[in-house]
Amino acid sequence: MDKRIRLAFFQHNLGVKRVLLNGLNLKKQVIDLLLVAFCLFLDVKNTKMNKADKVSFAINTLAELYPTIPIPLDHKEPYTLLIAVLLSAQSTDVRVNKITPKLFAKADNPTDMIKMSVEQIREIIKPVGLSPMKSKGIHGLSHILLNKHEGKVPQSFEALEALPAVGHKTASVVMAQAFGVPAFPVDTHIQRLMYRWGFSNGKSVVQTERDAKRLFPKEKWNDLHLQIIWYGREYSPARGWDLSKDIITKTIGRKSVLKKYDR
Repeated sequence: MDKRIRLAFFQHNLGVKRVLLNGLNLKKQVIDLLLVAFCLFLDVKNTKMNKADKVSFAINTLAELYPTIPIPLDHKEPYTLLIAVLLSAQSTDVRVNKITPKLFAKADNPTDMIKMSVEQIREIIKPVGLSPMKSKGIHGLSHILLNKHEGKVPQSFEALEALPAVGHKTASVVMAQAFGVPAFPVDTHIQRLMYRWGFSNGKSVVQTERDAKRLFPKEKWNDLHLQIIWYGREYSPARGWDLSKDIITKTIGRKSVLKKYDR
């Protein structure tokens, strides 16, 4: 069988995972092992793939693994998403999701937020880290939303990035998840996997974002950035990485990354 046909056959049969899960209710770990064994059986790792083949493989595999994509940060509407994303800087989504219910119980809109003092906000959000800067940012941007945007979160990158404590990544997440505008916010998981897969040189998040937008279809950006994050957490973490479970890197990974892992 031609190697390209075998590769296409493998990509098609990734659907086995969904069928088995729905039909036989097998445990996720068992399905993952079956997929890896199937990959080895077809000898896909030895198939010579060009960049387009590798990109297609990553997209198809992620779509099969994550047909429905959870939003990592709990929120109700654009304002609470904006605050949650701001709080997540140099923190974890889990930690933020523990703190936001306490904050939003007191203020889940700009009007109520400015009734609190910066110090009150800071006391609530301390566990997420960088609380002095983040509390001032939350208080300040809430004032600006009321004064310049009728209390609503603006729907443009320029206006969002003009807000205190809101950078390009935060603006990109809000534009993508709150308003459905194509964006590709790059976090540590995306930075790591884009390098491992040979899709970017990993030198900067700016370059990684450019490469992602160049390689992936625009209509898939909003799904892909979340799918890659979830995949990085589950299968390709920075620590405790088990390549045998990381089917994408095992199949299309950068040669230097694979060699370093085998040492």
